[in-house]
Formats: sequence, C-alpha cells, structure tokens
Amino acid sequence: MLRRCVTEIRRSFMVSTFWAPNVNIFRDPRWGRGQETYGEDPFLTAHMAVAYVTGMQGDDPKYYRVISTPKHFDVHSGPEPTRHFADVDVSRHDEVDTYQPAFRAAIVDGKAGSIMCAYNAINGQPACANQYLLQDLLRGKWGFQGYVVSDCDAVQDIFNGHHYRPTQAQSSAISLERGMDNECADFFSVVKDDHDYKPFIEAVQQGYLSQSAMDTALVRLFTARMKLGMFDPPAMDPYSNISEKELNSPEHRAFARKLADESMVLLKNDGTLPLKPGIRNIAVVGPLADQTRVLLGNYNGIPTHTVSVLEGLKAEYPDARITYVPGTQFLRNDGNPVPSNLLTTPDGKPGLKAEYRSMEGVELSPGAKPKPFMTRVDQNVDLSKTNLPSEAASKKMIGVEWTGFLTPPETGDYLLGIRGDGFVSVKVEGKEIAQEYKTHGVEAKLGRVHMEKGQKLAFSVQYGNLGGVEPVAQLIWAHVNNAPSPEAVAAAKQADLVIAVVGITSQLEGEEMPVSQPGFLGGDRTSIDMPEPEEALVEAVAATGKPLVVVLMNGSALAVNWINQHANAVLEAWYSGEEGGAAIADTLSGKNDPAGRLPVTFYKDVSQLPKFEDYSMDNRTYRYFTGKPLYPFGYGLSYTTFSYSGLSVPQEPVHAGDPVLATVTVTNSGKMAGDEVVQLYLKFPSVAGAPRIALRGFQRIHLEPGQSQQVPFELKNRDLSMVTEAGEPIIAGGEYTLSIGGGQPDTGAPVVTGRFHVDGQIALSQ
Repeated sequence: MLRRCVTEIRRSFMVSTFWAPNVNIFRDPRWGRGQETYGEDPFLTAHMAVAYVTGMQGDDPKYYRVISTPKHFDVHSGPEPTRHFADVDVSRHDEVDTYQPAFRAAIVDGKAGSIMCAYNAINGQPACANQYLLQDLLRGKWGFQGYVVSDCDAVQDIFNGHHYRPTQAQSSAISLERGMDNECADFFSVVKDDHDYKPFIEAVQQGYLSQSAMDTALVRLFTARMKLGMFDPPAMDPYSNISEKELNSPEHRAFARKLADESMVLLKNDGTLPLKPGIRNIAVVGPLADQTRVLLGNYNGIPTHTVSVLEGLKAEYPDARITYVPGTQFLRNDGNPVPSNLLTTPDGKPGLKAEYRSMEGVELSPGAKPKPFMTRVDQNVDLSKTNLPSEAASKKMIGVEWTGFLTPPETGDYLLGIRGDGFVSVKVEGKEIAQEYKTHGVEAKLGRVHMEKGQKLAFSVQYGNLGGVEPVAQLIWAHVNNAPSPEAVAAAKQADLVIAVVGITSQLEGEEMPVSQPGFLGGDRTSIDMPEPEEALVEAVAATGKPLVVVLMNGSALAVNWINQHANAVLEAWYSGEEGGAAIADTLSGKNDPAGRLPVTFYKDVSQLPKFEDYSMDNRTYRYFTGKPLYPFGYGLSYTTFSYSGLSVPQEPVHAGDPVLATVTVTNSGKMAGDEVVQLYLKFPSVAGAPRIALRGFQRIHLEPGQSQQVPFELKNRDLSMVTEAGEPIIAGGEYTLSIGGGQPDTGAPVVTGRFHVDGQIALSQ
C-alpha cells in the first residue's frame, strides 16, 4: 500500500507540475545550463519569473492550471561536474542582491505553488537541507505555503556527495525536517521495491524523523493535488477541458514565429542587411544551417515541424539560387559503419557480445540493466526490425548492451558513436563519450576518441527503443577532419553573398553530460571562443572577399572577436524554436526589424572572467564588471533609428519609500517601422555594496517612421533599492542618476540622463 501511495503521488506531480522556470542567474558564460535561464540580471529574471509562473498556473482563485516550480533554489550555476558535492561559499550581500531576487519574486509576487532545491551545498549546508533557505527565508520571511521538491537524487547527495550526515537515513530525515517535501528519486526507472523510501522508514525507526515533519509534508502535497483538481469532478475544474487541438494550432505556431522574430539580436551591420530584394546567388555554409535540433535547445517538446535556416531562406527567396555546403565536419555527426572485421568479443572471438533485455516498465538509463533474456555474439551493432532475434521480436521495448574491442587500422582521432532511435550510450575504456536519453527520431550521437593503430580499444554500447518505436542502432565512425572544405570556399567564390550559420548546440552545452570536444567539459565550456573548426570555416569564406553575414546559434555568449571585426553583419539567433529558421530569414530580408537585446554580457575572452568556481559577483555581469566587453548587456541594433527626448524626473527631493515617476519621449527617426526596447538604468548613491549600474525598467514599443510615443516608468521600493555590504536591502538617501534609452549609457546606445535626490533611508525586508 505504501509503495502504491508513493508511486501515485509521484506520478500525479509528474503530470501536473512543470519544473520551470529556471531562474538561476547566469553569472558565468561557461555554465552549460545558462541557456535555460533568463540571463545575468536579477531584475529582468524576476520579471520573467513572475510572468512565467502566473501564465502557467492560471488565474482561477481555486484551481491551478498546472503548478510551476522555479529552480534551483537558490545559488546554483555550475560547474556541472562538481554539483553533487560542491559547497558554494557566497556572501550574504551577493545572495540577497543577485541570487535571491528572482526566487523571491516568483514566490511572493508570482505565488508559485512549488520550488526546487538544488544539488550543491551553500555556505556549508546542502540546498535541500539548508536551514536558512528552507526555513528562515522561504517559509519565514517569504511566507511560502507550497511544497519543496528536491532535484533528482539531491537528497541522496546529502549523504553520498556532501557527507552532511553519517547515514542516508539521517540525511533523508534532516532534509524532510528542514522543509523538503517531495524527493525526486530514481527519475529514470520504475521502482518495484522499497529502496527509494526505505531511508525514511529507517529514519523513523532510529528516531531521526518526526511524525510532525511527515504530516506537514503530506498536508502540503495533498493540498497541491487538491488545488490541481485531482479529487473533484472534472466539471468543477475550469482547466480540465482544454482541448488537445490547442497543440500545434495555427495560432500557436504564429505565436512561436512572433517570439522568434522578437528574439533576434543584430550585433553588427555595415548596411549589408537587410538583404536586397533582387539577390540571386546565395552561398550558405556552416554545420547548423540545415539542422533543426539546434533550434530547440534542451528540455523541450518535439514540434510536429521545425523550420531550419536553410528551409527558411528557400521560402523567403524562392527565386534565388541557394547553394548549401556544411563546410566542416564539426557538429555534423556524419559517419560510416564500423567494419565488422575490426571488432572482437571480450574473449577474442569475431564480433561483439550482445545481451538482450526486456525494458518494458523500465525507464532506460545507463544503470538500467534487468537480467538478459538472451546473450549471443553479434557481428556488429547493426540492429533493425528485420534482424531482431526471434526471442525479442514480440517485445515492444528492448534494451541491448554490446561489449567488446575495436582495433583501428590507423592511428588518429576518430568520432565514434551510434546512429539510432531511442536511448543510446557509448563508453570507451569505461568513459562515456556519447549519450542521448531520447533521440528525436533516428539521430547520430558521436564522441571524439584517440585510437592507436593495432591497439585494442575496449568499448560498450547501450541501446533501448522508447515508446515502442522500431529498433534502430548502428555503430558508426569517422576520422576527425576539421579543416574547411574546398567545396564551401568554391561555393562562396561563385556567390553574391555568403551566409555562415555557426555556433554551438545543446549537444555541447547542457546539464551534466559527456562531451569530448575541445573547449567543453561535462556540459560546461572551458573556452567561450567560437569552436576552432567553425572559426576556420568563417575565415576561409571571408577570404573570398564576398559579403559575409554570420548567423550565430548558441545558448550562451560567444567571444566572436574575429567575426565582429571582419563580417559585414552578425545576427544572434540563439536557440530560437520551431519557427526559428523562418524568423532568421524574416530578419535577414528585412521583413522583421531586429529588436532583441542581449540578456547577457558578451566578454572578449575568459581572461576577463574570475574563476568559474568563484560565486562572488566581484567583476561579474554588467552590474559589477569593470572591463570593456565585446558586446554589453542590453545591446542590440536595428534597421531603423530611435531618438530620446523630454526626460522628466522629480525635481524636488523624494522621501525614501515614495515612488519615483519618470517619462521619456521615444521617436522613430529612421525610415522603417520597428520595435524599440526602452531600458531604464539606475546609478545609486555612493554606498558600499551598490552595483556599478542596474536595470530597473524596460518596455518594448512599436513605432512607425516619424512616430513618437511617451513612455512612463514608475519606480517602486524594490526598484529603487540596493543591498548593503552586510546584505541588508535598503533605499539609500542621496543622489541617483537615471538613464533611459536603447541600452546602457556610455555604450553607444541613444540615451537621455537625469538625476533625482532621495531624502532619508529605509530598510526593506529580505
């Protein structure tokens, strides 16, 4: 009965809660999961958090549409490889000033029904057993009434990684006692015994876990289920009749197109863009131009159709000759079958040892190994529906593990991996070099490995088909050759214009994953430069002298110094979603005026950054960085121009605690209609702890040529506040400098600046 209860609760929350938004601050561009966040600024992230939470949960006074779960509370932003045991030292100033505001807004203003605690420890206590975070702050100062869910296996990390308590039972108990209500355990498997909740039973038996703590957690969890309508007739729940026809509706695809259009950031333009209507011959190079997976980032749904850049360009320019050459092997995941005569079993026979398992009722993962129903020798990894062993033909979900040796005929660096549909994992000498929990159809996953001629290389492959898809798995490889292809240079020479689509993907940056490419480690980046093979390709086509437009795809900042100097135009397209290719084409043609603005600083190189492991905000992000970046936070160009005038700020002193009203007139002084993102920045009185400058307002407006609009801002207590060195939020007395414009002051953006004075000083609650 207990097992059924635990399983039912977990399944309920998996269906009706969303572990989002990720409101961690993107403090360092090397963090692989920064792509999931809203950037480096706590004010911007807080506003996005509230919008996300309220949009997801709905506005019904009794029921949630779904429960939104902001994560990962509260100081968490890499490195990925050390997150299960890292203890982050952070000052109270930086915690209150930078890391907490978005979580506070999501809970206090957005009324999020849940929150997720992180893997790492913070100032000596694991996040999922952190007294200050879970009790003093979350339940105390913020008055949170919802439930806390752990990141998956984070409660186990309290014992295994942090050694915070001497046993798992004591670790599980302290987490529940301090306010973690719902443990995510065994995320990738269906548990059929009691090992997941056994530590809690032992904790009760040993006197570490109180009945009151368990009762409190259950009340919170069942309250959430009630507010999700799980115990009421469907007719009572206004969200129970949302039709599946809403999925992929024309309105939703149009909205995806609009969002993608609005996310485009123009970083450089010498007048090459927008492209002239009569252009006839376009060379498209770069490994990402025809790919769609890159557009979706990570933790994504799978659209019915995703528009690649190449597809978008062909639709936008139907009369032009568009020649596409990837130009580099990098990020292509192309390979040929590994010859069977190079493979031997662990005991030296030709082929590979193959263990076939039934995976029905088991989520596939590297650790999921039910007892094989059959073991045999396969000549190669080349699985399909037509060559399944008869014993496996009747099973909907199978898992296969192949083990053996590969003896290469030549010394060199190789890409080795699997082309398949489902779950794949490849290990070489015990180290995982390629992995995918669920492919998007038949995909190739390859990792880089060095091989010596004639020397046996031990490797293993795990595969499982998911959801009853036809099994497909093939062992493939390729020699590493990252030189620009002559075909790409030839295509550039014959073209009127070259469009290079380059960058990185969520196969390189993301959550704790094996990556074997230079410049990347465990999902993070060790370099922020453009990967060398793509840089070489861009330089090679630029040498032809043809006009060059570079389209960047990436979830984190790239130090594109050479490209910035030599390309005619640079468009930052991010991971822009299912309509991303169409939006990029819209922007290149001028159908869409780019008005996106950078939510992160683009640094020139890693020498401008502190150590990745250092969580101090000193010299980090635009608010505290004292150097000159490649592109500043808030930066972005347009095809039109905007001017600012008529700034109005209070002329008389304002009493601390009173709002400050500011207005400005914005005029489209160019020849095209366009959007402008009006940004308000504050410089604070000279008080220790104040940032160099801080965003405190933004509005997006649309103006026709010659049109003007007055834009008002009201700055309330939190907008006017700063945090002292001791970590106390205050509204400080003294003179403030207020700038409103198309970006930060002193960055080349059009701005107007004024000053106002605040009398007195007041403290704000944390």
